[in-house]
Amino acid sequence: MRKILLLVVVLITGVVFAGRLFYLQVYDTSFQQLSQNNAVKVLYDYPQRGYIFDRNGELLVSNQPSYDVMVIPREVKPLDTTEFCKLLKITKGRFDTILQKAHVYSPRLPSVVIPQLTKSEYAFLSEKMYKYEGFYIQKRSLRDYQVAHSANVLGYIAEVNKRIIKENPYYQMGELIGKQGVELQYEELLRGVKGVKYIQKDRFNRDIGPFNNGAFDTLPKKGKDLTLTIDEKLQEYGEKLMVNKRGGIVAIEPETGEILSLVTAPNYDPGLLVGRERSKNFTRLWYDTIAKPLFDRGLQGEYPPGSPFKTLTALIGMQEAVIDSQEHIACHGGYFYGRGRKLACHRHPSPLAMVGGIANSCNTYFCTVYRRSIEKYPTPQKGMNAWENHLESFGLGHYLGYDLPSGRPGKIPDAETYNRMYPNNNWYATATISNAIGQGEVLMTPIQMANFTAAIANRGWYYTPHVIKKIEGTDTIPSEYTTKHQTTIDPKYFEPVVEGMHQVYTSGTAYYIGIPDIEICGKTGTAENFIRVDGKRMQLTDHSIFVAFAPKDNPKIALAVFVENGYWGSRWAGRIAGLMIEKYLKGEITRKDMEKYVLEGSLEEEYAKPYSGEPFKINR
Repeated sequence: MRKILLLVVVLITGVVFAGRLFYLQVYDTSFQQLSQNNAVKVLYDYPQRGYIFDRNGELLVSNQPSYDVMVIPREVKPLDTTEFCKLLKITKGRFDTILQKAHVYSPRLPSVVIPQLTKSEYAFLSEKMYKYEGFYIQKRSLRDYQVAHSANVLGYIAEVNKRIIKENPYYQMGELIGKQGVELQYEELLRGVKGVKYIQKDRFNRDIGPFNNGAFDTLPKKGKDLTLTIDEKLQEYGEKLMVNKRGGIVAIEPETGEILSLVTAPNYDPGLLVGRERSKNFTRLWYDTIAKPLFDRGLQGEYPPGSPFKTLTALIGMQEAVIDSQEHIACHGGYFYGRGRKLACHRHPSPLAMVGGIANSCNTYFCTVYRRSIEKYPTPQKGMNAWENHLESFGLGHYLGYDLPSGRPGKIPDAETYNRMYPNNNWYATATISNAIGQGEVLMTPIQMANFTAAIANRGWYYTPHVIKKIEGTDTIPSEYTTKHQTTIDPKYFEPVVEGMHQVYTSGTAYYIGIPDIEICGKTGTAENFIRVDGKRMQLTDHSIFVAFAPKDNPKIALAVFVENGYWGSRWAGRIAGLMIEKYLKGEITRKDMEKYVLEGSLEEEYAKPYSGEPFKINR
């Protein structure tokens, strides 16, 4: 009987608590009514935004105080506008416009009059604000960037607009929100929780103390500190190497998927988007449609991957059992197909097996392997879809799922792509032969190139690339970044490809840009670069591409480097890749000659050239 009575008491207590919680959350609107009550003023106490650190504990982003002049339109009393405008350093016309917009937004809620005062401006104004009823100064927190790089990774904060307020009632006019990068991706963690104070007013609209003795008041909660996977020193070095060049560098730790460096060039100092000059600086960056500093080429640039793609062609060929690593294929200056058509190849030894084919970047070898992979199946459509399926397992052709808000999916064509291109589905493997060497319809972002390189370094698997390493107060990160992705390629097939990439440095297309005492596996690439001008297809200087990982065994870094209009793979991208690897693994540079070449080199004259003529046929 006692057991039954105890059970009944527990059940009744639980029901009462549940009912009360349901009432407070669903039916009780007292908090909303407080903000609309003529006798109660709501004041917010804004928390410190969470700090951001690099993987080694170096502080990247902290906070600095900021002060906004605010207005509650319904509380404004007649004032000497000439004097007030002089204090605020604005014209009367500007003042009238601001007040009108504030009234349209809400007569009862605060709006910003002048944002982000300096400390000296605040000290001067704070002594005089008592004269202007309805106006007050709100303290906030602005970002204080400790580095002059990584703007594309960190992002920035800016005032919310009406659309954001409508979608998310947490925010009010004048408040700040993360934009781009980590600031946007982890906004809810970084922003903290606002504190609220309710002030009772008398019938003369004078403050008389806390409403209900402060029963509803809350304290602010600081935002969570974040530790990123980015290596600050490597990131800074990468941006220096890319000065006067356009492109991207993405470096990943293969065994974890952690992004070590994410460089886009040109970039900008994140401090430009802080303070009163933020709007003017943003406008200048936004309208730079030539250099596009706000365009993250590492995540958003979609390019033909060029010869690094040949490593994937080799892997698919072995998995599909259309070639083994020992078979030799002869090359006579290019791959001949169709009616006298030729895909040219540069001079190298012949015939070549797989390791030599990769090391010497033989177009004929990989066109042969690709064609066999497609023609193995009864129809080219089935062959193309099988080929596409293998590539998707490397994270290609779709968004990778990394934890940054910008990006592009790239493109891996399937059978439907060519069915739309050719009437009556009448096409064959030779119509798509450029895919074999990373041209044709294949497009990738630099982060996708770095990721498939990491998968090769791991001999067949990868983790989703990510920049979050640690969140304050927890020992875990989202499970999507700790889930291993297995490719469709059997691990045994990776060794000859890895050895071929190693021989790229020992005897192949990158033999003269090696790094002492580091076994690097890499692949040079040169991608044709076309644009359309007035409907006419025009040729620009080829892109320079390089993918690599090191050391050969137990790799610690995998990366992709893409330099727009950089001629050929080893000229710019290969050198930059080697320097980034040495910087990360050794902490210092021994190839001073190579470093000098890159740091002092510029492609600005190249970017200013008019459009050029014949295509550059050799893909290295």
